[in-house]
Amino acid sequence: MADIVAIGEPMIEFNQVQPDQPGFLQGFGGDTSNAIIAAARQGARTAYYTRVGTDAFGDRLLSLWQAEGVDTRHVQRDAQAATGVYFVTHGAGGHEFSYLRAGSAASRMTPSDLPAGAIRQARWLHVSGISQAISATACDTVFEAIEVARHAGARVSYDSNLRLKLWPLARARAIIRATIGLTDLFLPSLEDAQQFTGLDDADAIIDWCLQAGARTMVLKLGKDGAMIATPTLRTRVAGHVVKVVDATGAGDCFAGALLARLVLGEPLDLAVRYANAAAALTTTGFGAVAPIPAQADVTAFLNRQAATTD
Repeated sequence: MADIVAIGEPMIEFNQVQPDQPGFLQGFGGDTSNAIIAAARQGARTAYYTRVGTDAFGDRLLSLWQAEGVDTRHVQRDAQAATGVYFVTHGAGGHEFSYLRAGSAASRMTPSDLPAGAIRQARWLHVSGISQAISATACDTVFEAIEVARHAGARVSYDSNLRLKLWPLARARAIIRATIGLTDLFLPSLEDAQQFTGLDDADAIIDWCLQAGARTMVLKLGKDGAMIATPTLRTRVAGHVVKVVDATGAGDCFAGALLARLVLGEPLDLAVRYANAAAALTTTGFGAVAPIPAQADVTAFLNRQAATTD
């Protein structure tokens, strides 16, 4: 039985090592896959549901999850569609994504394929807006998974992860708003929330999300930390200053680390503090997966931070 089950689209990553240079480092990505690996590295029992192609990239992803201790029994192989690929380039404006994912194996997910038993037995289901954006059937699959989890008493976390290259803003806004009220923990980034709410101020964004039905939300603020909000509480948790190399997947690492700490019974504010540290550490290396820290690394980092402030 897994503590955390995630569903979504994993991808093969090619990350530009030097701006404006042709060299790319092959790695792995996909927001919910990144998150479930982060949770596994923090000691949580994890499982993943998706579809990958019967190609070499699908083989590599399966090997990755198995090496990380992620249960892959519910990963399906699709001989008719390829595993998705994306490229990360870096410039003055930050990192930019280019996708080769149209018609990918994961986009062919359907509600009838869901591992309902695994979801019912989990403590948390983790889903994202990207999974809703890649196809209509994948979107239906996310909603079905949420319904299965809610009926079984499992809690649901949701990262909006808005990608306007995948769907128009009007549809994204409608789907995200409809999903917020079905979940227990909403995890938007400030940048995403500014786009789907049309608001700039963090407190105004939180008001919008609470009005949409958010029970508990953590607004991710990057290096500035995060804000925790419920209908009766609003508090800020400080971030950490590190030398950033590549911010790809930092928000996903945050989500996975946060869920792992909640599974361990840690209070939300301390779990957010831990997740902030994990996300900061993952920006110090290239790629979405390779630099995700293990539990011992995060604990050591937090201890060093505490020592410098005493």
